[in-house]
Amino acid sequence: MPHTTTAPLMTVTGSTLVIAPAPHRPAARTPGPYGRLFSYPGTRAFTAGNLIARLPMGMFGISAVMMIAGQRGSYALAGAVTATGLAATALVAPWTARLVDRYGQARIAVPATLIAVLGSVALILCVHAQAPAWTLFASYAATATTPNIGGMSRARWTHLLRDSPAAHHTAMSFEQAADEFCFMFGPVVAAFLCSAVFPEAGTLTAAALLLTGMLLFTSQRATQPPVSAPGRGASPLRAVRPLLALFLPLGLLFGSMEVTSIAHLDAHGLGAATGLVLGLQAAGSCAAGLLYGAFRPRSLRTCLITLSAAMALPWAAAATGSLALLAGALLLAGMATAPTMVTAMSRIHAVTPQGRLNEGMTLAVTAIFAGISLGSATAGTLVDHLGATTPYALPVAAALLALAIGAAGTAKAPQR
Repeated sequence: MPHTTTAPLMTVTGSTLVIAPAPHRPAARTPGPYGRLFSYPGTRAFTAGNLIARLPMGMFGISAVMMIAGQRGSYALAGAVTATGLAATALVAPWTARLVDRYGQARIAVPATLIAVLGSVALILCVHAQAPAWTLFASYAATATTPNIGGMSRARWTHLLRDSPAAHHTAMSFEQAADEFCFMFGPVVAAFLCSAVFPEAGTLTAAALLLTGMLLFTSQRATQPPVSAPGRGASPLRAVRPLLALFLPLGLLFGSMEVTSIAHLDAHGLGAATGLVLGLQAAGSCAAGLLYGAFRPRSLRTCLITLSAAMALPWAAAATGSLALLAGALLLAGMATAPTMVTAMSRIHAVTPQGRLNEGMTLAVTAIFAGISLGSATAGTLVDHLGATTPYALPVAAALLALAIGAAGTAKAPQR
Protein backbone atom coordinates (compact mmCIF):
# COMPACT_ATOMS: atom_id res chain seq x y z
CA MET A 1 0.00 0.00 0.00
CA PRO A 2 1.63 3.30 -1.00
CA HIS A 3 2.49 5.77 1.70
CA THR A 4 0.61 9.06 1.43
CA THR A 5 2.39 12.24 2.47
CA THR A 6 1.75 15.92 2.21
CA ALA A 7 5.45 16.86 2.35
CA PRO A 8 6.98 18.57 -0.71
CA LEU A 9 8.25 16.22 -3.42
CA MET A 10 12.01 16.25 -4.16
CA THR A 11 13.56 15.29 -7.49
CA VAL A 12 17.09 15.56 -8.85
CA THR A 13 17.61 17.14 -12.26
CA GLY A 14 21.26 16.88 -13.28
CA SER A 15 23.11 18.21 -10.26
CA THR A 16 20.23 20.37 -9.07
CA LEU A 17 17.85 19.42 -6.30
CA VAL A 18 14.35 20.59 -7.13
CA ILE A 19 11.64 20.82 -4.48
CA ALA A 20 8.21 20.60 -5.99
CA PRO A 21 5.61 22.89 -4.45
CA ALA A 22 3.20 21.36 -1.97
CA PRO A 23 -0.35 20.69 -3.19
CA HIS A 24 -2.55 23.78 -2.89
CA ARG A 25 -4.82 23.78 0.09
CA PRO A 26 -7.76 26.18 0.27
CA ALA A 27 -7.39 28.68 3.08
CA ALA A 28 -9.62 28.14 6.09
CA ARG A 29 -12.81 30.12 5.70
CA THR A 30 -13.00 33.04 8.08
CA PRO A 31 -16.32 32.99 9.94
CA GLY A 32 -18.60 35.96 9.41
CA PRO A 33 -19.80 38.24 12.20
CA TYR A 34 -22.68 35.94 13.12
CA GLY A 35 -20.46 32.86 12.99
CA ARG A 36 -18.06 34.53 15.42
CA LEU A 37 -20.98 35.65 17.56
CA PHE A 38 -22.31 32.14 18.13
CA SER A 39 -18.86 30.67 18.70
CA TYR A 40 -19.04 31.89 22.30
CA PRO A 41 -19.81 29.00 24.67
CA GLY A 42 -23.46 28.72 25.65
CA THR A 43 -24.77 31.32 23.20
CA ARG A 44 -26.51 28.85 20.90
CA ALA A 45 -28.34 27.16 23.76
CA PHE A 46 -29.66 30.33 25.38
CA THR A 47 -30.57 31.75 21.96
CA ALA A 48 -32.62 28.63 21.17
CA GLY A 49 -34.53 29.02 24.44
CA ASN A 50 -34.87 32.74 23.81
CA LEU A 51 -36.45 32.23 20.38
CA ILE A 52 -38.84 29.53 21.62
CA ALA A 53 -39.99 31.75 24.49
CA ARG A 54 -40.14 34.88 22.33
CA LEU A 55 -42.37 33.47 19.57
CA PRO A 56 -45.45 33.51 21.88
CA MET A 57 -45.05 37.29 22.25
CA GLY A 58 -46.57 37.55 18.78
CA MET A 59 -49.18 34.90 19.50
CA PHE A 60 -50.91 35.80 22.76
CA GLY A 61 -52.81 38.89 21.63
CA ILE A 62 -54.37 37.54 18.44
CA SER A 63 -54.99 34.14 20.09
CA ALA A 64 -56.94 35.79 22.91
CA VAL A 65 -58.96 37.92 20.49
CA MET A 66 -59.88 34.98 18.26
CA MET A 67 -60.67 32.73 21.21
CA ILE A 68 -62.84 35.25 23.09
CA ALA A 69 -64.59 36.58 19.98
CA GLY A 70 -65.22 33.07 18.72
CA GLN A 71 -66.65 31.80 22.00
CA ARG A 72 -68.40 34.96 23.23
CA GLY A 73 -69.27 36.57 19.89
CA SER A 74 -67.92 39.98 20.90
CA TYR A 75 -64.85 41.66 19.44
CA ALA A 76 -65.45 44.57 21.80
CA LEU A 77 -65.01 42.28 24.80
CA ALA A 78 -61.98 40.62 23.22
CA GLY A 79 -60.35 43.98 22.50
CA ALA A 80 -61.06 45.28 25.99
CA VAL A 81 -59.53 42.18 27.60
CA THR A 82 -56.33 42.39 25.56
CA ALA A 83 -56.08 46.15 26.15
CA THR A 84 -56.35 45.54 29.88
CA GLY A 85 -53.56 42.99 29.65
CA LEU A 86 -51.36 45.50 27.82
CA ALA A 87 -52.01 48.14 30.46
CA ALA A 88 -51.22 45.65 33.23
CA THR A 89 -47.98 44.74 31.46
CA ALA A 90 -46.95 48.38 31.32
CA LEU A 91 -47.32 48.57 35.11
CA VAL A 92 -45.93 45.18 36.12
CA ALA A 93 -43.10 44.60 33.61
CA PRO A 94 -40.64 47.19 35.03
CA TRP A 95 -41.07 45.70 38.52
CA THR A 96 -40.48 42.20 37.21
CA ALA A 97 -37.38 43.41 35.37
CA ARG A 98 -36.09 45.09 38.53
CA LEU A 99 -36.43 41.81 40.43
CA VAL A 100 -34.63 39.98 37.62
CA ASP A 101 -31.69 42.39 37.85
CA ARG A 102 -31.64 42.17 41.63
CA TYR A 103 -32.03 38.41 42.17
CA GLY A 104 -31.02 36.84 38.86
CA GLN A 105 -32.79 35.69 35.71
CA ALA A 106 -33.42 32.07 36.68
CA ARG A 107 -34.61 32.87 40.19
CA ILE A 108 -37.27 35.37 39.08
CA ALA A 109 -38.09 34.56 35.46
CA VAL A 110 -39.22 30.98 36.07
CA PRO A 111 -41.83 31.69 38.80
CA ALA A 112 -42.97 34.83 36.93
CA THR A 113 -43.46 32.72 33.81
CA LEU A 114 -45.40 30.11 35.77
CA ILE A 115 -47.80 32.80 36.99
CA ALA A 116 -48.27 34.05 33.42
CA VAL A 117 -48.88 30.51 32.11
CA LEU A 118 -51.43 29.86 34.86
CA GLY A 119 -53.14 33.11 33.83
CA SER A 120 -53.36 31.86 30.24
CA VAL A 121 -54.75 28.49 31.35
CA ALA A 122 -57.28 30.27 33.59
CA LEU A 123 -58.35 32.42 30.62
CA ILE A 124 -58.94 29.30 28.53
CA LEU A 125 -61.00 27.68 31.28
CA CYS A 126 -63.04 30.83 31.93
CA VAL A 127 -63.82 31.32 28.25
CA HIS A 128 -64.74 27.66 27.79
CA ALA A 129 -66.93 27.60 30.93
CA GLN A 130 -68.76 30.83 29.98
CA ALA A 131 -67.59 32.42 33.25
CA PRO A 132 -68.44 36.08 34.00
CA ALA A 133 -66.62 38.65 31.89
CA TRP A 134 -64.62 40.00 34.84
CA THR A 135 -62.83 36.63 35.14
CA LEU A 136 -61.46 37.09 31.63
CA PHE A 137 -59.99 40.46 32.57
CA ALA A 138 -58.47 39.07 35.77
CA SER A 139 -57.00 36.01 34.04
CA TYR A 140 -55.44 37.91 31.18
CA ALA A 141 -54.07 40.56 33.56
CA ALA A 142 -52.11 37.79 35.31
CA THR A 143 -50.09 37.25 32.14
CA ALA A 144 -48.50 40.66 32.75
CA THR A 145 -45.84 38.91 34.85
CA THR A 146 -44.31 37.49 31.66
CA PRO A 147 -40.61 38.44 31.80
CA ASN A 148 -39.09 40.55 29.05
CA ILE A 149 -37.23 37.71 27.34
CA GLY A 150 -35.75 40.05 24.74
CA GLY A 151 -34.32 42.28 27.46
CA MET A 152 -32.86 39.32 29.33
CA SER A 153 -31.23 38.00 26.16
CA ARG A 154 -29.75 41.40 25.37
CA ALA A 155 -28.45 41.61 28.94
CA ARG A 156 -26.61 38.32 28.43
CA TRP A 157 -25.02 39.51 25.22
CA THR A 158 -24.01 42.77 26.88
CA HIS A 159 -22.35 40.83 29.72
CA LEU A 160 -20.56 38.40 27.40
CA LEU A 161 -19.43 41.03 24.86
CA ARG A 162 -18.62 43.88 27.23
CA ASP A 163 -15.09 44.12 25.75
CA SER A 164 -16.12 43.79 22.10
CA PRO A 165 -18.24 46.71 20.82
CA ALA A 166 -18.35 45.38 17.25
CA ALA A 167 -19.64 41.96 18.33
CA HIS A 168 -22.12 43.65 20.68
CA HIS A 169 -23.51 45.65 17.74
CA THR A 170 -23.95 42.41 15.78
CA ALA A 171 -25.72 40.77 18.72
CA MET A 172 -28.13 43.69 19.14
CA SER A 173 -28.91 43.60 15.43
CA PHE A 174 -29.64 39.89 15.66
CA GLU A 175 -31.96 40.48 18.63
CA GLN A 176 -33.90 43.13 16.72
CA ALA A 177 -34.22 40.79 13.75
CA ALA A 178 -35.47 38.08 16.13
CA ASP A 179 -38.10 40.49 17.45
CA GLU A 180 -39.33 41.19 13.95
CA PHE A 181 -39.37 37.52 12.99
CA CYS A 182 -41.40 36.50 16.04
CA PHE A 183 -43.90 39.33 15.67
CA MET A 184 -44.23 38.48 11.99
CA PHE A 185 -44.49 34.69 12.29
CA GLY A 186 -46.27 34.48 15.67
CA PRO A 187 -49.63 35.88 14.53
CA VAL A 188 -49.61 33.58 11.49
CA VAL A 189 -49.11 30.51 13.70
CA ALA A 190 -51.72 31.71 16.19
CA ALA A 191 -54.34 32.41 13.52
CA PHE A 192 -53.79 28.98 11.95
CA LEU A 193 -54.09 27.16 15.28
CA CYS A 194 -57.22 29.04 16.37
CA SER A 195 -58.99 28.57 13.06
CA ALA A 196 -57.78 25.16 11.88
CA VAL A 197 -57.46 23.28 15.20
CA PHE A 198 -59.72 24.76 17.90
CA PRO A 199 -60.19 28.30 19.29
CA GLU A 200 -58.13 27.67 22.42
CA ALA A 201 -55.21 26.07 20.56
CA GLY A 202 -53.35 29.34 19.97
CA THR A 203 -53.29 30.39 23.63
CA LEU A 204 -52.50 26.85 24.81
CA THR A 205 -49.60 26.45 22.38
CA ALA A 206 -48.22 29.90 23.19
CA ALA A 207 -48.26 29.13 26.92
CA ALA A 208 -46.46 25.80 26.36
CA LEU A 209 -43.81 27.42 24.17
CA LEU A 210 -43.27 30.23 26.67
CA LEU A 211 -42.69 27.85 29.57
CA THR A 212 -40.49 25.46 27.56
CA GLY A 213 -38.35 28.23 26.12
CA MET A 214 -37.96 30.01 29.44
CA LEU A 215 -36.84 26.82 31.19
CA LEU A 216 -34.26 26.18 28.47
CA PHE A 217 -33.10 29.80 28.52
CA THR A 218 -32.71 30.07 32.29
CA SER A 219 -30.98 26.67 32.53
CA GLN A 220 -27.94 28.22 30.83
CA ARG A 221 -26.45 29.60 34.03
CA ALA A 222 -22.92 30.16 32.66
CA THR A 223 -24.05 33.03 30.41
CA GLN A 224 -26.32 34.66 32.99
CA PRO A 225 -25.17 38.18 33.95
CA PRO A 226 -24.28 38.72 37.61
CA VAL A 227 -26.96 40.13 39.89
CA SER A 228 -26.70 43.66 41.20
CA ALA A 229 -25.75 44.07 44.84
CA PRO A 230 -28.37 45.56 47.21
CA GLY A 231 -28.54 49.28 46.59
CA ARG A 232 -26.07 49.08 43.72
CA GLY A 233 -26.87 51.29 40.78
CA ALA A 234 -29.39 54.09 40.79
CA SER A 235 -32.80 53.58 39.27
CA PRO A 236 -32.42 53.69 35.48
CA LEU A 237 -35.57 55.79 35.08
CA ARG A 238 -33.76 59.11 35.44
CA ALA A 239 -31.02 58.04 33.03
CA VAL A 240 -33.33 56.70 30.32
CA ARG A 241 -36.13 59.28 30.68
CA PRO A 242 -34.83 61.46 27.79
CA LEU A 243 -34.71 58.36 25.60
CA LEU A 244 -38.27 57.40 26.50
CA ALA A 245 -39.31 60.60 24.72
CA LEU A 246 -37.73 59.09 21.60
CA PHE A 247 -39.25 55.61 21.94
CA LEU A 248 -42.77 56.99 22.38
CA PRO A 249 -43.03 58.44 18.82
CA LEU A 250 -41.35 55.32 17.43
CA GLY A 251 -44.10 53.24 19.01
CA LEU A 252 -46.68 55.70 17.67
CA LEU A 253 -45.20 55.13 14.21
CA PHE A 254 -45.56 51.35 14.48
CA GLY A 255 -49.12 51.43 15.81
CA SER A 256 -50.41 53.99 13.32
CA MET A 257 -48.77 52.31 10.33
CA GLU A 258 -50.37 48.95 11.11
CA VAL A 259 -53.89 50.26 11.68
CA THR A 260 -53.76 52.58 8.66
CA SER A 261 -52.51 49.78 6.39
CA ILE A 262 -55.26 47.43 7.55
CA ALA A 263 -57.92 50.10 6.99
CA HIS A 264 -56.51 51.13 3.60
CA LEU A 265 -56.39 47.58 2.25
CA ASP A 266 -59.87 46.83 3.55
CA ALA A 267 -61.28 50.02 2.00
CA HIS A 268 -59.90 48.96 -1.40
CA GLY A 269 -61.27 45.43 -1.15
CA LEU A 270 -57.83 43.97 -0.50
CA GLY A 271 -58.39 42.74 3.04
CA ALA A 272 -57.30 39.21 2.10
CA ALA A 273 -53.81 40.55 1.34
CA THR A 274 -53.39 42.27 4.71
CA GLY A 275 -51.32 39.51 6.29
CA LEU A 276 -48.99 39.27 3.31
CA VAL A 277 -48.49 43.03 3.00
CA LEU A 278 -47.82 43.58 6.72
CA GLY A 279 -45.61 40.50 6.66
CA LEU A 280 -43.47 42.16 3.99
CA GLN A 281 -42.94 45.15 6.26
CA ALA A 282 -41.79 42.91 9.12
CA ALA A 283 -39.66 40.82 6.74
CA GLY A 284 -37.94 43.97 5.52
CA SER A 285 -37.12 44.97 9.07
CA CYS A 286 -35.89 41.46 9.90
CA ALA A 287 -33.60 41.33 6.86
CA ALA A 288 -32.29 44.85 7.46
CA GLY A 289 -31.57 44.02 11.09
CA LEU A 290 -29.41 41.04 10.12
CA LEU A 291 -27.66 43.03 7.40
CA TYR A 292 -27.07 46.00 9.70
CA GLY A 293 -25.30 43.71 12.18
CA ALA A 294 -22.64 42.88 9.59
CA PHE A 295 -21.65 46.54 9.09
CA ARG A 296 -20.45 49.36 11.28
CA PRO A 297 -23.25 51.11 13.18
CA ARG A 298 -24.48 54.49 11.97
CA SER A 299 -25.34 57.52 14.04
CA LEU A 300 -28.83 57.72 15.48
CA ARG A 301 -29.49 60.94 13.58
CA THR A 302 -28.62 59.27 10.27
CA CYS A 303 -30.96 56.39 11.06
CA LEU A 304 -33.78 58.78 11.98
CA ILE A 305 -33.35 60.80 8.79
CA THR A 306 -33.53 57.60 6.75
CA LEU A 307 -36.58 56.49 8.72
CA SER A 308 -38.38 59.79 8.11
CA ALA A 309 -37.78 59.55 4.38
CA ALA A 310 -38.85 55.91 4.26
CA MET A 311 -42.11 56.59 6.11
CA ALA A 312 -43.21 58.91 3.29
CA LEU A 313 -43.10 56.05 0.77
CA PRO A 314 -46.27 54.21 1.92
CA TRP A 315 -48.17 57.53 1.97
CA ALA A 316 -47.16 58.22 -1.64
CA ALA A 317 -47.84 54.63 -2.73
CA ALA A 318 -51.27 54.56 -1.07
CA ALA A 319 -52.31 57.61 -3.07
CA THR A 320 -51.82 55.64 -6.29
CA GLY A 321 -54.12 52.82 -5.20
CA SER A 322 -51.60 50.19 -6.36
CA LEU A 323 -51.21 47.16 -4.11
CA ALA A 324 -47.81 46.32 -5.59
CA LEU A 325 -46.46 49.82 -4.94
CA LEU A 326 -47.83 49.84 -1.40
CA ALA A 327 -46.30 46.43 -0.66
CA GLY A 328 -42.93 47.58 -1.98
CA ALA A 329 -43.13 50.83 -0.03
CA LEU A 330 -43.92 48.99 3.22
CA LEU A 331 -41.02 46.62 2.58
CA LEU A 332 -38.64 49.59 2.26
CA ALA A 333 -40.21 51.32 5.25
CA GLY A 334 -39.68 48.18 7.30
CA MET A 335 -36.02 48.08 6.29
CA ALA A 336 -35.51 51.52 7.84
CA THR A 337 -36.94 50.58 11.24
CA ALA A 338 -34.48 47.89 12.40
CA PRO A 339 -31.31 50.03 12.16
CA THR A 340 -33.11 52.80 14.02
CA MET A 341 -34.25 50.49 16.80
CA VAL A 342 -30.83 48.83 17.12
CA THR A 343 -29.09 52.19 17.38
CA ALA A 344 -31.65 53.61 19.80
CA MET A 345 -31.45 50.52 22.01
CA SER A 346 -27.68 50.89 22.10
CA ARG A 347 -28.28 54.26 23.76
CA ILE A 348 -30.23 52.48 26.49
CA HIS A 349 -27.23 50.24 27.09
CA ALA A 350 -24.96 53.27 27.26
CA VAL A 351 -26.88 55.20 29.91
CA THR A 352 -28.39 52.44 32.07
CA PRO A 353 -26.53 51.95 35.39
CA GLN A 354 -24.55 48.75 35.79
CA GLY A 355 -26.67 45.88 37.03
CA ARG A 356 -29.98 47.47 35.95
CA LEU A 357 -29.91 46.80 32.21
CA ASN A 358 -32.98 44.57 32.07
CA GLU A 359 -35.03 47.20 33.89
CA GLY A 360 -33.78 49.94 31.56
CA MET A 361 -34.63 47.85 28.51
CA THR A 362 -38.09 47.09 29.85
CA LEU A 363 -38.79 50.78 30.43
CA ALA A 364 -37.94 51.41 26.78
CA VAL A 365 -40.25 48.61 25.65
CA THR A 366 -43.01 50.00 27.87
CA ALA A 367 -42.62 53.39 26.16
CA ILE A 368 -42.89 51.68 22.78
CA PHE A 369 -46.07 49.86 23.85
CA ALA A 370 -47.55 53.16 25.06
CA GLY A 371 -46.75 54.72 21.70
CA ILE A 372 -48.26 51.76 19.82
CA SER A 373 -51.49 52.12 21.79
CA LEU A 374 -51.63 55.87 21.14
CA GLY A 375 -50.79 55.41 17.47
CA SER A 376 -53.42 52.72 16.97
CA ALA A 377 -56.13 54.81 18.62
CA THR A 378 -55.17 58.00 16.78
CA ALA A 379 -54.97 56.28 13.40
CA GLY A 380 -58.37 54.66 13.95
CA THR A 381 -59.92 58.05 14.68
CA LEU A 382 -58.32 59.62 11.61
CA VAL A 383 -59.51 56.76 9.40
CA ASP A 384 -63.10 57.34 10.56
CA HIS A 385 -62.94 61.07 9.84
CA LEU A 386 -60.46 61.44 6.96
CA GLY A 387 -60.60 58.16 5.07
CA ALA A 388 -58.06 55.36 4.80
CA THR A 389 -55.24 57.11 2.92
CA THR A 390 -54.61 60.45 4.65
CA PRO A 391 -53.71 58.79 8.01
CA TYR A 392 -50.49 57.54 6.37
CA ALA A 393 -49.27 61.03 7.22
CA LEU A 394 -49.27 60.04 10.90
CA PRO A 395 -46.22 57.70 10.68
CA VAL A 396 -44.38 60.44 8.80
CA ALA A 397 -45.19 62.94 11.54
CA ALA A 398 -44.11 60.47 14.22
CA ALA A 399 -40.78 59.85 12.47
CA LEU A 400 -40.17 63.59 12.12
CA LEU A 401 -40.96 64.06 15.82
CA ALA A 402 -38.44 61.34 16.70
CA LEU A 403 -35.89 63.07 14.44
CA ALA A 404 -36.52 66.40 16.16
CA ILE A 405 -35.98 64.79 19.56
CA GLY A 406 -32.74 63.21 18.36
CA ALA A 407 -31.56 66.45 16.75
CA ALA A 408 -32.28 68.34 19.97
CA GLY A 409 -29.70 66.17 21.68
CA THR A 410 -31.99 64.35 24.10
CA ALA A 411 -31.12 61.03 22.50
CA LYS A 412 -27.38 61.50 22.91
CA ALA A 413 -25.56 59.66 25.64
CA PRO A 414 -21.95 58.93 26.52
CA GLN A 415 -20.76 55.39 25.91
CA ARG A 416 -20.00 53.32 28.98
